[in-house]
Amino acid sequence: MTVSDDELCNAMRFAFERMKIVIEPSAAAPLAALLQQRIPNVAGKRVGVIVTGGNIDAARYGELITSSSPA
Repeated sequence: MTVSDDELCNAMRFAFERMKIVIEPSAAAPLAALLQQRIPNVAGKRVGVIVTGGNIDAARYGELITSSSPA
């Protein structure tokens, strides 16, 4: 499954705003897929997502989370 660049940025923003964690775009991919409801059979279930990787320059991170419209 794939997610768009905007969906990755929205997932990064979501992680920062809701969980106060900084994640790089590749780490945001599974979260983006969940937020976009691309993973079947998870409605009403508890789902764990391993989110690793915060290896991103602070300035670039700021650009990415402000570059797309909020989900």
